[in-house]
Amino acid sequence: MMPEDELITEDRQDDEVIGVALKWSLVVFFLALIAAGTGWGIWYLYHQEPPPTIEHVVELPQKRQVDQVVLPHLPLVDITVDSGIDWEHVSGKEGEKLLPETMGGGVAIFDYDNDGDQDVLFVGGTSWPWAKHPIRRPRSLCLYANDGQARFTDVTQQVGLPDNLYGMAPLVGDFDNDGWSDLFVTAVGVNRLFRNEQGKFVDVTDSSGAGGEDVWSTGATWIDYDRDGFLDLFVCNYVLWSRELDKSLGFQLTGVGRAYGQPTAFSGAHCQLLHNRRDGTFEDVTQRMGIEQFNPNTGVPMGKALAAAALDVDRDGWQDIIVANDTVQNFLFLNIEGTRFEESAIPMGIAFDRAGNATGAMGVDCGFFRNDHSLGIVVGNFANEPMSLYVTRDPSAPFNDESLSSGLGPQTRLSLTFGVFFCDLDLDSRYDVVAANGHLEEEIAQVQPTQSYQQPPQFLWNAGVLNSSEFIPLGRAEVGEDALQPMVGRGAAGGDLDGDGDVDIVLVANSGRPRVLRNDQQTGHHWLRIKLQGTMPSNRDALGATVEVRAPAGTTQRRLVMSARSYLSQCEAPLTFGLGDHHTECPVIVTWPSGRQESFSCQPDRVHHLQEGTGISGSD
Repeated sequence: MMPEDELITEDRQDDEVIGVALKWSLVVFFLALIAAGTGWGIWYLYHQEPPPTIEHVVELPQKRQVDQVVLPHLPLVDITVDSGIDWEHVSGKEGEKLLPETMGGGVAIFDYDNDGDQDVLFVGGTSWPWAKHPIRRPRSLCLYANDGQARFTDVTQQVGLPDNLYGMAPLVGDFDNDGWSDLFVTAVGVNRLFRNEQGKFVDVTDSSGAGGEDVWSTGATWIDYDRDGFLDLFVCNYVLWSRELDKSLGFQLTGVGRAYGQPTAFSGAHCQLLHNRRDGTFEDVTQRMGIEQFNPNTGVPMGKALAAAALDVDRDGWQDIIVANDTVQNFLFLNIEGTRFEESAIPMGIAFDRAGNATGAMGVDCGFFRNDHSLGIVVGNFANEPMSLYVTRDPSAPFNDESLSSGLGPQTRLSLTFGVFFCDLDLDSRYDVVAANGHLEEEIAQVQPTQSYQQPPQFLWNAGVLNSSEFIPLGRAEVGEDALQPMVGRGAAGGDLDGDGDVDIVLVANSGRPRVLRNDQQTGHHWLRIKLQGTMPSNRDALGATVEVRAPAGTTQRRLVMSARSYLSQCEAPLTFGLGDHHTECPVIVTWPSGRQESFSCQPDRVHHLQEGTGISGSD
């Protein structure tokens, strides 16, 4: 007989064997059950009648329907060589791919010698101090005198302008109210101010205090922000940049190698506001007037400004400032009766695009483009970002981004737009849009097949608000082959270069030759050109004035007298009004910067000179 403890052990072993056997029996049972169920399911599926087929019609997105309209015939003829313009932009590039080399230069159209026709000034760069192959004569500033028929002579040396600085933008304005247009030039480095002494330019940078620090300035605009009759100066600063920093960041283009850097990798910079002391000198009032804007998360300067426009946005009689910022929110500085500025871009609806994103904003222009109270702000953006069109009909209400609804956005999404401005190309009374396009990278097509380094300019015709697409791009059949030749577009401006009443176009190419396009439109439309002269307490250039032309049919055109427009550029001072078929005398109402309002009667197809306080006009 076994001991009791051994019997207990044996019983336990028997129980364990029985338990294991029972578990495996259950496993086998459940596997069999699953197999049977699966088999039955398969048999059932194969022996059932298929369910009735229900066809669903998939509706694809509808293409935007464009009304059948007759597009105007607007030949824009390239007369660059025939006009005598042989300038070429210099970026200084030698393979290091430094960010300023991508930004190009600008152009100003103005009458520097007061002979009644529009002259042209180009601004470009120069060789870097460390260049292995420096350019002997870069022609950083190049002024061409116009004979009145769009034939030009280089007078840069005769008028005393230097030809060796890394320039960005020209800015023209009579800051001393002596009747001659002075010149401010932004630069990578110290900016420059030249006083116009009866057709000769004198460098007054040091004595005026307008040069600023050794930074990278881009756009700028004159503005009489305190309404004392003297022009003050607003300067855009881009990013904190140096060669060493740029190279250390090691930007790469996939499969290509070294690439130009993105502004997101650089710290921002404050814009600058300089108050005109009325004695030929300027005082920096940037901080005191509320221009400094800091990133609330990092505490560093927020702005990366490329362009600015000065106008009375809320129509309270005081000039405000719009700033186009690259990859960060735009600014809108509302002028509080000349005592300070309040940055209000977010509540006013122009800080971001319609999706709430900051854009790569380059150039900016403003105008009443619908012949009503609709004030539009057009902004050129980076590739794959539609051009922005912010619109308000009520000066107290925020802007809406109407880029898509107007048709402007879909036509501009693929382009990388720098220069952009309003002008009436066909003189039908409605503002059209001109855009200069071009990429940053020569090799961009290798990584983005939809992009190209050289891109054709765009001329977007305003078909009117009642048309299904308000803005329609003009093609070769309308503007000709010359106008649409691809280029690396940067600055852009408009002005009547040949004295025939319509607006000609000047486009600046980065590291290339500019393009002068003569407007040979043959619509038969009539026009008015109006040049204003303010009287104290208005500034002499009448910056900030509004001009209305009223036609018998009830149409009212409104134009703003502004300083800088587009990207690194300035359009001519005279305002051009297209009258369409209207050919009789027009009432003209001017609201001067001082607030005074005067009425004039002007005959079509003439240039009218209106002086504040006289109530009469002279004409050419």
